[in-house]
Amino acid sequence: MKIGIHKMSFYVPKFYLDINTLAHARGIDPLKYTNGLLTHKMSVAPFNQDIVTLAANATLNYLTKEDIKAIDLILFTTESGIDYSKSAATHLISILGLRNDVRALEMKQACYATTAALYFAKGHILQHPESKVLVIASDIAKYGLNSSGEPTQGAGAVSMIVSREPNIMVLEDQYGIHSEDIYDFWRPDGLDYAQVDGKFSNEMYKKFFLKTFDNYKMQTKHTLDDFAALTFHIPYPKIGLRSLELVADKANNPSLFENFYTSISYNKYIGNIYTGSLFLSIIALLEQGNLKAGERIGMFGYGSGAVAEFFSAKLVEGYKAHLNKELHEKQLSNRTELDMEKYAVYLTRKVTNDTVLEDDLDVKVQLKSITDYKRNYQNN
Repeated sequence: MKIGIHKMSFYVPKFYLDINTLAHARGIDPLKYTNGLLTHKMSVAPFNQDIVTLAANATLNYLTKEDIKAIDLILFTTESGIDYSKSAATHLISILGLRNDVRALEMKQACYATTAALYFAKGHILQHPESKVLVIASDIAKYGLNSSGEPTQGAGAVSMIVSREPNIMVLEDQYGIHSEDIYDFWRPDGLDYAQVDGKFSNEMYKKFFLKTFDNYKMQTKHTLDDFAALTFHIPYPKIGLRSLELVADKANNPSLFENFYTSISYNKYIGNIYTGSLFLSIIALLEQGNLKAGERIGMFGYGSGAVAEFFSAKLVEGYKAHLNKELHEKQLSNRTELDMEKYAVYLTRKVTNDTVLEDDLDVKVQLKSITDYKRNYQNN
């Protein structure tokens, strides 16, 4: 049975901070960010947007009545959880009008959880071939003002439907896995911002990539020549480039580098969206690139702490007809630039019980209020 990604789309908030504005405010040469990190803008979430609304808005880009009838499992991956008990996935039942006989749960393992969710979704489809699984990655990445990670923040969600006979790509059955108990990035209970050992994290990212890629090649006997593109989890684009350079060079593998730069064409204008970053890259590669049906894409998922996986997929004939290129490009071009003052407000001020939220009729779903610690969402 062929199982894979049937539909996919993303949503980001309407506000962004230009990375040059941040650099000037911090007294840093902008090239340190634009060349050193390969980032140019980062999405900033207003108070009426959280991981649930980002996820809902991404899903509404493609959801049909046929999808609703078939979806019987929701896997919501995030490291920006809003409740220790209630799954963010349960909110989507009412917001999206989904069935009540549905399994709805939230998954966490840093930025790796979405890759794991695809694996679990495949297993579900094998047992229930007529079902569809809604897999969502939604996060708001915050590191705090004047922090070392400040230029790598972002916000957004990627939503996907996994099914048999998919329209976009078939997920293959070989996986390279590597896990260790380390502290490279973590956010303990009680802290608003993550703790990061930046140099160590970069080293682990590249180490885990090599471990998983070698493991995958050993199982499959594939070589670089078997891939049209390699895509990466993107906390910032430069780390993906440096990892690609560990296994390929521009002289002998020019198309891998061309396709890498295509794959980060959305990430560099959105920033780090944690669990969705790899899949944002895949959307960019498919929408902005020229890959052909039957070609293989390699994918590296990494989640600090740490778990990593290298896996692959083959493109389906006619996949481009099932993408949302114009919608995504319009969304990115219609955003509003923030100044440093407004950015700081959105970054530091918490939405708490009884907070009065601004109303935005331009979005399909927004957080309307929090009353008695219950989140109330509005469909516009």
